[in-house]
Amino acid sequence: MNTALLLTVLEDALWSALAAAGFAMLFNVPVRTLPGCAILGAVGHAARTLLMHMGMSVEAGTLAGATLVGFLGLVFARRWRTPATVYTLSGAIPMVPGSLAFRTMIGLLRLAEAAPEAAAPMLADVSVSAIKTGLILGAIAVGITAPSLLVVRQRPLAR
Repeated sequence: MNTALLLTVLEDALWSALAAAGFAMLFNVPVRTLPGCAILGAVGHAARTLLMHMGMSVEAGTLAGATLVGFLGLVFARRWRTPATVYTLSGAIPMVPGSLAFRTMIGLLRLAEAAPEAAAPMLADVSVSAIKTGLILGAIAVGITAPSLLVVRQRPLAR
């Protein structure tokens, strides 16, 4: 791994850790869990960034990063005896495609005001943005929930 890529991933991890910790504080998680939330935010987003630099799409990279967050969230939850959602939700927040969703909404508003002859190319751009946003959000949802569905055993209901 070259130095520029390493610095990019480390910078990405730092800002993602701060975002995850900030959202964890907004969610009012216990103070003792804040470092874990920050670590998961950093690791998940840095993994996505690294995978994207290696040629993976943003959607697939998000799925891999969110799955990593999901598995590590289970480990942290067992270690510190807290629910896994404390770690996984705040750890996945930095991967939410805010700017892409914003561009989608602005594009929809511009599309509503556009002349009919200009609407076709705008519709194509907005549709691509909307589909990418949906796929990224779906990847986050599947990534953070799949590990708990695969690992955590459910006890049968008592009769």
